[in-house]
Amino acid sequence: MVSVTPKARNIEITAEGLQEDLARLEIQKQALERELAAVTAHLGSVQRALSALQALMPEAVPPAPAARPADVVAEVPATPAPAPVPSVDEVEDAAGDGDRAEDDSGPGDADGSKAYGKLTEQILAYFADAGNTDVRARDVASALGRDTDSGSINAVRSTLDRLVGQSRVRRVGRGLYRAAKR
Repeated sequence: MVSVTPKARNIEITAEGLQEDLARLEIQKQALERELAAVTAHLGSVQRALSALQALMPEAVPPAPAARPADVVAEVPATPAPAPVPSVDEVEDAAGDGDRAEDDSGPGDADGSKAYGKLTEQILAYFADAGNTDVRARDVASALGRDTDSGSINAVRSTLDRLVGQSRVRRVGRGLYRAAKR
């Protein structure tokens, strides 16, 4: 039988601890990537909405850049080293299994309707079944199996807000949604 010295045992314990940390950090990285993808998608939809609203304003004046305190500007970090570009499949997976905003440039169906992402269709199907009840975004996310992290729940919230803007879902109170009357 081989005796294990206290030094060798300490190395084993340290290695086990580092392996656990590695697994935890990989999970955290994936969650943050999903959340970043959701924020990026929401940012794009807000930018498109703002552009559309500015185009509708008579004699629109281009907005001045938002004034920021000097301390906020000074805290902006330098541009990080470029990260590897993820594949299209990775981006779609990170955005929540195909949660894509409406593509205004793509062709619609023969009747003129537009194609929507998988999450939008799942949410609309949920509200078709929910009937005339008030539900929270977290409840919708839970029913769709998307309540595992804040990024997934935020993707549902963003999609609900977009659907409210399209009058396909109604906001009936703070954080409460209901199927739109047909």
